[in-house]
Amino acid sequence: MSAPAALITGASRSIGAAIALQLAREGYDLAILGPHRAEATVAAIEAEGRRAVSLVGDVASADDRAKALEEVADRFGRLDVLVNNAGITNRSDLLEATEDTFDRILNTDLKGPHFLTQAAARYMIQQRKDRPDDWMCVVNISSISAYTVSPLRGEYCIAKAGMSMSTKLWATRLAEFGIGVYEIRPGVIASDMTAPVKEKYDRLIAEGLTPIRRWGQPADVARAVALCARGELKFATGAVLDIDGGFHMRIL
Repeated sequence: MSAPAALITGASRSIGAAIALQLAREGYDLAILGPHRAEATVAAIEAEGRRAVSLVGDVASADDRAKALEEVADRFGRLDVLVNNAGITNRSDLLEATEDTFDRILNTDLKGPHFLTQAAARYMIQQRKDRPDDWMCVVNISSISAYTVSPLRGEYCIAKAGMSMSTKLWATRLAEFGIGVYEIRPGVIASDMTAPVKEKYDRLIAEGLTPIRRWGQPADVARAVALCARGELKFATGAVLDIDGGFHMRIL
């Protein structure tokens, strides 16, 4: 029997690369979809003894999404886990934001993942005929920005709030097929996205922004994805995993 296969978007570095490597260690073959070749991630996966392919494409493109799934089917003959990880942001005041920027971020961070989930779910449902008992799931990498207001990143907040609802919608729709859908909300994670504001978050964390007073690491998120992929949460579809050092708690 072939190894389980996962498709992950945006895994050339940081959180996505850590997720891909963790899934490889869990026994998954990996397909990575992104705008550039993820050569380093592929090499790391292959070093774990798993197969990997880097697919160049834009998650916001319907054609690229379709081609990615065709490639997964051709190379691996199956799809067990989809991880919607790709995301972009910007920093501009709400009063200065443009419609072009809004469209670009929403297309990549919300519309693309939503319809990639639709296409992947259709493929997973087809597989049920031959593999009725195998575990399959979708994991959406959201953010504390799904509920935390950042007026300098309005488009990103709106996209992640939408992803949160998309998770619930797909969890409800796919439950009858035994396909779990989860949302992981990372907090302040050391990554390319947070590097420009490192000094700000160093100070906030030291001052008690989170009960666990340290930066989150990509591996923290990766382990949460692996928990979902292994099927440890089969009775918790639609669940939100807050990987944020306790940021989500209201503390007096």
